Amino acid sequence: MRSERAILGICGAPGAGKSTLAELLVADLGPAAVYLGMDGFHLAQVELDRLGRTDRKGAPDTFDAAGYVNLLSRLHARPDEVVYAPVFRRDLEEPIACAVPVPPEVRLVVTEGNYLLLPDPPWNAVRPLLTESWFLAPDEDERRTRLRARHESFGRTPEEATHRTLGSDERNAALVHTTRDYADLVITT
Repeated sequence: MRSERAILGICGAPGAGKSTLAELLVADLGPAAVYLGMDGFHLAQVELDRLGRTDRKGAPDTFDAAGYVNLLSRLHARPDEVVYAPVFRRDLEEPIACAVPVPPEVRLVVTEGNYLLLPDPPWNAVRPLLTESWFLAPDEDERRTRLRARHESFGRTPEEATHRTLGSDERNAALVHTTRDYADLVITT
């Protein structure tokens, strides 16, 4: 009999190191694990433009949260099928559908994102689907420095990177910090 597939959720503010930790874990565990980022559920830029939400990209309502919940549900309900997940391409600033296969032999899915522990619908359906949740809480100055550097590495000017880091990213971080107590483990650095 097969063991149940586990889903580890890593939560934290923008720039906390979620994707870095998730990628390291999956690399260490090999083919029995796969990394799926919540960022694959960003709304497309054209939809953000239509909704007038471009300046708040990364806020909870700029994701297909119900789609993310459905993916996590499918990973539990369909362990004997290949389930495909999207990925977010930072170089394009767009999600790409069906880019990450999760075959039946994958026993651990490591997912990460800002809003895994948010208590508001539809996000509140995520936490019950996670086997365990970790919250990354690095030093805030270090987190902001890494976030600015990431924005610059993808083509933003230093001024644009600072504006994004201290603007919409900081508002999102404040919301994410309110979910810390819902995690099974808090990792500080």
